[in-house]
Amino acid sequence: MVTSRYERTHRRLTECAMDLFETQGFEETTVTQIAAKAEVTEMTFFRHFPSKDLVVLTDPYDPAIADSVAAQPTDAPALKRTVRGIRCALGELPEPESELVQRRVRIIAGSASLRAKSAKTHTATETRISEQLIADGADVLVARTVAAAVLAALTAAIFEWARDERWTLRTAIEGALNALESHDD
Repeated sequence: MVTSRYERTHRRLTECAMDLFETQGFEETTVTQIAAKAEVTEMTFFRHFPSKDLVVLTDPYDPAIADSVAAQPTDAPALKRTVRGIRCALGELPEPESELVQRRVRIIAGSASLRAKSAKTHTATETRISEQLIADGADVLVARTVAAAVLAALTAAIFEWARDERWTLRTAIEGALNALESHDD
């Protein structure tokens, strides 16, 4: 597979940033240090990442999850519909680069500021899911509770997966979804 210069630089910046975040801590690592380790300028770093946070906070899955929930039959209860939507999205999305994603999640879990920023990024997905459920006839309280609970369960599963090598990302998420469904009677 041929990669462009941009892709090679992006990958190098990501790898260098991750190494520094893991050894020094996220807050203690500067953009200057990342650029120096990657042997590029700070300007080059900012062409690839508008902020240091975005090296670890990028999540391409949230929009796909919300879209998949919206595509589920509207006659199912809100929780069942949301869980099915997430399962469908997982089935259609490619398996992520597990090592890189695990590193990102461990870095996020180890930083209070990143955990807070990560929660904010998930808020948009939570809102989108709950608004879709409401538009399709779910009670407002039920829709908001289901969306919040499902995203909290996904977050817990992802953090556990990053800590425990016995899990794959899919099995951790499936475990969380199964736990939610077991209470859906």
